[in-house]
Parts: sequence; structure tokens; C-alpha cells
Amino acid sequence: MKTIGANYTGNGSCVFTVWAPEKESMILQLLDPAERQIPMQRVEWGYFCAEVTDVQPDTRYFFKPDGGKAYSDPASHFQPEGVHGPSAVVDHSAHAWQDQNWRGLPFRDLILYELHVGTFTPEGTFEAIIPRLDALMETGINALEILPVAQFPGTRNWGYDGVYLYSVQNSYGGPAGLKKLVDACHARGMAVFLDVVYNHMGPEGNYFSQFGPYFNPKYHTPWGDAINFDDEWSDGVRDYFSNNPLHWFEHYHIDGLRFDAIHAVFDMGAFHIWELVHQEVKLLEKRVGRSLHLVAESDLNDPRIIKTPEMGGFGFDAQWLDDFHHALYVLIHKEGKDRYGDFGQMEQLAKAYTDGFVVSGEYASFRKRKFGASSAGLPGDQFVVFNLNHDQVGNRVGGERLSVLVDFERQKVAAAAVLLSPYVPLLFMGEEYAEEAPFYYFVDHSEEALIRAVQEGRRDEFAAFGWTDDPKDPFDKATFADSILQWEKRTEGKHRIMLDWHRTLIALRRTEPVLQNVAKNDLRVTVLEQSGFVLDRQTADGQSHILSLFNLSDEAVSYALPTWASSWDKILDSKEPNWQEVVASETALLPAQAEPGQPISLPPCSVTLYRTHGPAASPF
Repeated sequence: MKTIGANYTGNGSCVFTVWAPEKESMILQLLDPAERQIPMQRVEWGYFCAEVTDVQPDTRYFFKPDGGKAYSDPASHFQPEGVHGPSAVVDHSAHAWQDQNWRGLPFRDLILYELHVGTFTPEGTFEAIIPRLDALMETGINALEILPVAQFPGTRNWGYDGVYLYSVQNSYGGPAGLKKLVDACHARGMAVFLDVVYNHMGPEGNYFSQFGPYFNPKYHTPWGDAINFDDEWSDGVRDYFSNNPLHWFEHYHIDGLRFDAIHAVFDMGAFHIWELVHQEVKLLEKRVGRSLHLVAESDLNDPRIIKTPEMGGFGFDAQWLDDFHHALYVLIHKEGKDRYGDFGQMEQLAKAYTDGFVVSGEYASFRKRKFGASSAGLPGDQFVVFNLNHDQVGNRVGGERLSVLVDFERQKVAAAAVLLSPYVPLLFMGEEYAEEAPFYYFVDHSEEALIRAVQEGRRDEFAAFGWTDDPKDPFDKATFADSILQWEKRTEGKHRIMLDWHRTLIALRRTEPVLQNVAKNDLRVTVLEQSGFVLDRQTADGQSHILSLFNLSDEAVSYALPTWASSWDKILDSKEPNWQEVVASETALLPAQAEPGQPISLPPCSVTLYRTHGPAASPF
């Protein structure tokens, strides 16, 4: 691992390293206890270094390229005064880790929980999350996925405007706070994933070009010039980004990283940056003796993302499956067709279960071309599926969650569709109890021109998608405050019922061998016209089956149970009284036990599970 930034080695000794290949000189400006200027030595590959033997942790410092203006360290580990302030020396050995016996969790066993630190609690800090961990664990959630914490401007931000990718947001609690949270999670058997952004850096506080050619104008992203991964002087840039995962894994004991929008990362070199990241992480994995997971968000529908470099891939362990969300959402919420015009057929949802990518080479009207490739045959634990995430909620003009877009019955069906899938499920914070608070887009920039640009950009973006209402002002503090979870609701009325529903589905996923099988060869989907579908999953030996009977329509649907089983036993029914927000006086429930071939009538907007054990004449 190439050590950059301030590497505190103890007893007052610290090695400062910065990459600036086109600069003639570099000055280290120490501010504590008194200001002093230290010339740095130019070494190979464009780096400057200085070892100082009388520096203490928390010492503030700047770098001055060519002796000019002072700037924060591009690889700063902490920005206690924000993106424009000095960097601070961090002693990573100061935290007494208590997780020496932690070896992580298999990725296939995870129930991921996407969480924004600033709005998860009223305090908006890492340490404020800790008291809520036990409640999450009781629900069955065993992995936090934290939105980006790299230092961003101000105190309110999604995190995707982060600038200092090695630094932990000061308003969240900085390095010490994050380490306490990770330690507390591991003590409970909970993994921690972190969102990282390698496709761009935020505009405010972005002084990287003052040090070197971090950006490449040959390629453009929605956020400006792309990161320079393949042009002149790109070696130092590749070092900076490929070592960043190691930083989080080693110093913060993070279990996995989710990489934002990797389709906006451009590298035409023979050894792709993602292959380099994969190589470095696998070497570290051997050293630390635990699994380190790499998850991609990709807009490409390209199975190479999750194939190993030996198979011509990038080496990610898994990727988000947007097609699953789109196919399900349009069927659950009819207005979704306006947003995802290429979706709306039950057969597409069936393909999302059996294959993964729905658009796998077909013509896509949204793209105005043929798009994607097949992911059939890839196991379920290489994909992450969801009903909600920060993008799906926050990029609606009203920041609405599914809980305010569809009725209670459809929410239960949507939850079951995700949690009964062969994929790794992800919940967005509050989803487990049908939180109704919106999740808006918010920022806290200090530059007036940038604030206006963000405000106008959001209005233009929504207008382009046909939204008629103006979005909330991202800079208004009320926009942020309205997005804070109403955690106390989770034990009240319908919210408690939804929480119990999620807890029950997760428990089934954990205890039923059928639902632990991620092999696609052991799964079949039968489409019930355009009204519903039957998800049939079996154990590898074919001796146990679970039928998940979904009716997504407002009318009853007839279905005859398969004849090859000896009998069918009902194990879950969304129409049972304990799952109802309002209990109907007369509810026709499906039979607790049913015979092979018995015709049944699936109630509107419902999901029912039947189980059979062998010996059975398995149809697979």
C-alpha cells in the first residue's frame, strides 16, 4: 500500500507524503503548536516527502505547492474545520479495537440496510446510531451500508459531493466516531459497508488540480471532467484511488465497499483501474484473514462487472440490480410506467428473478438502442436488490417513499418480492417500518454561485423528466430537517405491523434451507397472465420446495397447486388478520393445507407461501 497523506508512526514521528509530479518544490506548513515551514524532499514517481519527529496527533497542517498558496492535503485523514480548513494528523493506533475475533459474514447471508448518517438520528452522528443497532439486529438486519462519509462541504449533504476521500466527515464525528460505530456493529455480529465515490469529486474545496493532473478532459461525466485513470501522469491518480479501499479496510475495519456509478469511470488502459483495485484488495484479504467485499453500482447491464479478471471481468463480488427494482416497481405502482417506460410486463419481473438483467440485448426505448447482455446463470448472491434506495427516493420531486405512493397491502407484497428472492436484499433506512418522512436532496455549500447552480440544476432536471412541481430547495435547512427519520413510529399501528412483517420474512430467509439456495437452476417462475406470478424455489437436492404465490392485481387470481408434491402446507399469508392494517369482517383465507392440484383463489394484492418436503417428483 502506497502511504500518502500524514502517516503517524508514534512517539511524535510522522511522515508526510503528497503527489505533485509537475511541481518543482513543496512546503509542509505545520500550524501547531507554532507555525513553521518545512521543505519536502522530492522522491521518485512525482512524490514529495518529509519526516518530522516532533509532531503530535491532531496537529494541523497545509501543503504549499511550489511555495505558493497553502492547500489541504489531498489525502487528508481528517478535516476538522471543513473542506477549506487545514488537515489534521490522525493516530490510527489510538483506537483500542475490540473486534479481534471478527471474521465477517458471508455476502449471501447479508440483509443490507442503507443508512444516511445525518438523517438517521436527530443528532446526525456515528455514535448516535449505536443505541439503535440492537433494534436493527432484532429485525434481522445484519449489515449497515453507510452513504459516503468522505469530507463534504458544510454539515448537510448526501455525501456524493465528498472531496477528501480519505477523510471522515467532521460533523458526523470524524475518524474516532466511525471507528466506535464499526466496533459496536462487529460486537453485535453486524457487518459495515461504506459507499465510496471514485467517478468524481465534489466542486467545493476541490483543490486537487493545484497538485497534479487528477482530471482528464478527454472524458466527461455528469459532474464534469472525469478522473484521470489512463492519461499522462495517471500513475499517481491510480495510486490514490486504488489505495483508498485499503485505507477503509485497514484503518476502519470496514467489511465491504459499494462503488458509486462505476460506469462513469473511464480507463482505456490495458490494466483497468477496477482490476487494480481487485488485485490490491485480494492481497489485503489474505493478510487480514477475513472477506472484504466489493459491490458495484453500474448502469451498463454488463456481466463482466462481476466476473473475475481471469474471466475478463472487473472482479466485483456483486452489483446492484436496478432492473429488478424497475420491473417490480412499475407493477406495484402503476404511475411508475411514466418513469420506466421500458418496463411493465409480468414476464420482465419473472426474467429479473431467473436471469438478473431484464434488458439483456433487447432494444430499450430509454436508451434508443439495443442494450445490455445476459446475466443468466450467475448466482443470486452476485446481485443486490431493493424496493428503495437513496436515489429512488431522493430523486423524486417530493422525495416520496414507497410507503406514501402505494397502499399497505402493496407495500407488504413489495417487501416479500425482495426478501423471498435469491438475491441479497437491501432496505433503505426506515423502510422496515414503512417510514413516511421524505428523503430529499440537500446541500450545505458556502459559495453563493454554487448554491444557485445546484438549485437551478435540480429544477431543470425535474422539468426534463416532466415533473410540474418545483423541488424543495436543497440549501434550505428545513429540507434536511424534514428528511430525518421518525424512529418512534416503528412501534405504532401499521408501522409495527410492517416491522413485524419484515422481521418474519427475514427470519424465513434465515431458517428455510430453500430460501438460502442462491443457485438459479433451482428456481422457476410461472407468470399468471399480467396479474401475478408464482416463484418456486427448491433446495439443491430437490427435496424441499417453497412456492411464493404473488397476486399484484386488484382482482382474485385462480391457480392450481402443482401435482408433483405429496401435500402443500401454508407457512405465511399476507391476508391473515395479524398482517392487516384494518381487519376485514370477512376475509377468505387460503387453506392451511392443500392437496396437489387443488385450485385456489389468490386474494387481490397478496402473497402466500406454501411449503412441501420430499420425497417429491421435482419438476426441475
